[in-house]
This record gives sequence, structure tokens and C-alpha cells, in this order.
Amino acid sequence: MEDYGKTGMPGRPPAEEEGNTKRGAAAGRRSTPWRPPKVGWRMIKTMLAATLIALVYSLWGRNPCFACIGAVFGMGNVLAGGLKSGGNRFIGTIMGGVIALLFYPMYHYELWGIPSWIYLSIGLLILLYIGELLGAIGGIQPGAVVFYVVILTVPEATYIEYTLNRMLDTGIGVAVALGLDRLLPSPKEEAPVPLFGRGDAEPEQGEE
Repeated sequence: MEDYGKTGMPGRPPAEEEGNTKRGAAAGRRSTPWRPPKVGWRMIKTMLAATLIALVYSLWGRNPCFACIGAVFGMGNVLAGGLKSGGNRFIGTIMGGVIALLFYPMYHYELWGIPSWIYLSIGLLILLYIGELLGAIGGIQPGAVVFYVVILTVPEATYIEYTLNRMLDTGIGVAVALGLDRLLPSPKEEAPVPLFGRGDAEPEQGEE
């Protein structure tokens, strides 16, 4: 009687079959040459949005850092993805900024004799809860960045101005990216996507 072993192949030991499988997989990997990624239209649009913002801000005499970051988030990988990513970035910045403005004096002056670390914990908890309440889970991380940066690093004399400017710059960056993305749609996004709502257009089969 023939020995099928664990592989189900008559007369062939499992170790030999496993070795053949590994050699076949290695040969398959070698047969596919590595190719560098193409510079796509979305890369170009992201670069244009950030460059446009940097040029305008230089004429304005303003630091374009957070506006450029907002533009990158706002562009996303597709128009609908940019709406979600940019919207989350903007909502998170607003949440973190508002909570930081409220908790900044509480943290630094330990109001009512409460230790500062408790205010830091409560502020983060409120941010997490509001993000969950609004369904803006993707906005929690950028919101937490704003919250901690404002409270822990910004001087008292400028924390209000800094926070308001950061919220404004992020909103400008996201708006510029979304506007440019609508004016210059990618080939796979010929049908216009509404800025609000889900819209009626559905992706074609096989579209990535």
C-alpha cells in the first residue's frame, strides 16, 4: 500500500513536498521584477495644494506649517477619502483646540486645588468622548496632538492666539486641498463627488 503521508501525494515524504513548495514560492518571487511606483496625479495635486498654500502664506507673512499639513490630509487617496481624512483632521483640531483653551488655565494654575495631572486626564477623556459621540474617531489623534501641544508647550502669553491660528490654518489647508481636488479630478473620479453626503455615484467594478 502506498504511503500518502500528510501531503496526500503517494510515495513522497512530507519534508520533500514542503521543500518543493518553498522553492516554487521563491521562484515566483524572483520572476516578478521590482518596479518603482509611478508619480500619480494625486501626488501632483497634493504637491500643488501644499505649494500654493506655502506661496500664499509667504506673501501673507504667516507660517504655513499647519495649513500644509491640513492640505495633505485633505487630499487623501481619493476625493471621498480626502473628505473623510480632511474632515477628521479639521474636526479633531477644533475639538483639541477648544478643550485646550478651556483646560489651559486649570492645568497651569491648579484651580480649586486639583492637581494639574487630573486636568490633563479629564481633558483627554472629554476629547475621546466627544470624538466617539460625533463619530469622528479619526479626529481623536490630531485633536489629542493639539490638546497636548497647547497645554504642555505653548507659553501662557500666546496660547489663545496659537490655538485659534492653528484651527484657522488647518481649515484653510483642508479647504484648499478639497477645492483643488474638485477642480482637477483624477481619471478614476470623472463623476463629481458631492462635498456633503454620500452621493449617488458608485465606483466601477475593479476600480481601486
